[in-house]
Amino acid sequence: MTKPLDRALAACAREPIHQSGAIQPHGYMISCALPDWTIRHVSANIEEVTGYPPEDMLRQSLREFFTSDLIEPIAETIGFTEAGAPPQRAAIGNIGPMAQLCDIGVHVADGLVHLEIEVQPQNASGERSPTMAAQAMISRLAGHDDADGFNQQVAEQVRLLTGYDRVMIYRFRHDDAGEVVAEARDPGMPSYLGLRYPGSDIPAQARALYLRNRVRVIPDVSYVPVPVIPDRHANGDPLNLGQHALRSVSPVHMEYLRNMGVAASASISIVAGGRLWGLIACHHRTPRRLSPGVRASADLFGLFVSMRIAARDQQRAVAQEDDARQVRDTLSLRLAAAPDPRLALPDNLDLLLRAVASDGVALFQRGQWHTAGRTPGADAKPRLVRWAEHRSAPNIIATANASDWEGDVDGDGLAGVLALPLDPATGDWLFFFRCEEVEEVRWAGPPGEPMQLDASGNRLGPRRSFSAWHEVVRGRSVPWSDADQRTADRLSMLLRERYRRSDLHVQVSDLRARRTRVAVRDQRERLLRLSELLDGLVHVGPDEAARLAARISVLESELQTLIGSEAIEH
Repeated sequence: MTKPLDRALAACAREPIHQSGAIQPHGYMISCALPDWTIRHVSANIEEVTGYPPEDMLRQSLREFFTSDLIEPIAETIGFTEAGAPPQRAAIGNIGPMAQLCDIGVHVADGLVHLEIEVQPQNASGERSPTMAAQAMISRLAGHDDADGFNQQVAEQVRLLTGYDRVMIYRFRHDDAGEVVAEARDPGMPSYLGLRYPGSDIPAQARALYLRNRVRVIPDVSYVPVPVIPDRHANGDPLNLGQHALRSVSPVHMEYLRNMGVAASASISIVAGGRLWGLIACHHRTPRRLSPGVRASADLFGLFVSMRIAARDQQRAVAQEDDARQVRDTLSLRLAAAPDPRLALPDNLDLLLRAVASDGVALFQRGQWHTAGRTPGADAKPRLVRWAEHRSAPNIIATANASDWEGDVDGDGLAGVLALPLDPATGDWLFFFRCEEVEEVRWAGPPGEPMQLDASGNRLGPRRSFSAWHEVVRGRSVPWSDADQRTADRLSMLLRERYRRSDLHVQVSDLRARRTRVAVRDQRERLLRLSELLDGLVHVGPDEAARLAARISVLESELQTLIGSEAIEH
């Protein structure tokens, strides 16, 4: 890339898109301060729905403009809503001199109560309740246990709910690039199935907002933003609109959609393990609104989809950890029974190869190499040790790129390395290897040109072509996942404990304490992942919910007992 383009990309990555200072024109915004409901901010179009211009509403109480039958459910909603939580649908009622029937969403942020108002479409009265619609969609997913079938059914269900021309399941990869893994579309829409998009298409600050605001809708990509009055707090800080469903989006994103031939869009976030797993991305060729009721159904369905994906990922991680634990237990027994664990380690490389998913393992011990499986040639091994020593870290070093360690993919076919330091004093290392994975990628346009500069050379804009662009990627392996690295870290602690069995007792105690901390941390992560699954249990009945509550109470009691016994021992 050119230096001007690099600078423009960096500026794009820093764009404060949560501080746009404007909303989309299909709705209205009022922000109030409690306890007296004093209005601090309004959208410039507020007169259309309330009959009062902004200057007549600012610094007045909301009670002057809303009846109590609207304020009461809003107050009740914010009573059980945490600050920073996504907007909740709080009330439906008549507003203004025309008594327009409106949906009102509410959330709390930065010490203010934020109301987002949308006039109900005339056809909204026939909608099913969001919970009923979501439950019907969930029931249709039964029997789709394989990932591809599940993803395809999700896309079809969302298209049936929303009526969009194209619905895609867009999954984020380890390198932040995205890939379309399922698609349901009108035959007149081009297919993007299997296409990959560079990470710069959805920069980091945009991904963070997708975590905070699970459903995002743009009814018309050619809209004119409506300013918020005033757009700053009293102390001069910009107003944070990151949680607002109506927030005006970046002009670059609007141009991006227009370049795709899209006139309206929506997205539903898929969150698993506390991270943005992907998006259900929806496109339409003409402007299209989604009512708050349909968005609520999409949100509930998205929570269930997230739960299913998180459960599948967790099940896979637990199975991998169980296999790795069995290997570690066997290795620990063998090394404990050996007169000298150091001398016994080379005889157990086949067992080590099962501990971490890899194609080969090599032990560099006191200047000698011991190998099993597929490993680099003799010429590459000294370079490998120098690379590891230069990159030396307290725990492990991982790369999936052969160029990082000057691997010879044409010779031995290896690209990925996971290195574990065993003894800095003797320079002993344990290496795991993965073979090169030659991959043919279909990009949505050239990946080296994710953005373009305008004629002035200053303003960044999205590319205009999304035609498939083929690239053969070489010199890379399947990346080492977080689970791989956690498994390697536990293995490293076991080996270092056994490896230095003759060292001072305090060193062994420190290693054991560290292993215990890691084990407890892992259990904490499992509990956090389980808590995420609870968010998606919108389909269970009262009996199941009661049984679940009883099980959680038992677990809570057991944890309190453990904490009490630990306190007594100390």
